[in-house]
Amino acid sequence: MKHLDIRISGNVQGVFFRHSARRRAEELGITGFARNEPHGAVWIEAEGEPEELELFLAWCKSGPPSARVDNVEVEEGAPENYTGFDIV
Repeated sequence: MKHLDIRISGNVQGVFFRHSARRRAEELGITGFARNEPHGAVWIEAEGEPEELELFLAWCKSGPPSARVDNVEVEEGAPENYTGFDIV
């Protein structure tokens, strides 16, 4: 089990980024959450197996069709043992 803190910036709010991220996370068996940040970014905490997290991270670099991703910052963190993937 691995935990990633992911900050995605660009045109990522108001384009269903969080909902699309939840759908992709659920497809990959990833748990965690996605939330909008006050300065326009999306913050995601994601937990799962390293291979699935790499696939999820690759998705985050483009997002849904209506998004424009300018930057993705990633840090490893301590697992929180989430049980699902929420939008907060």
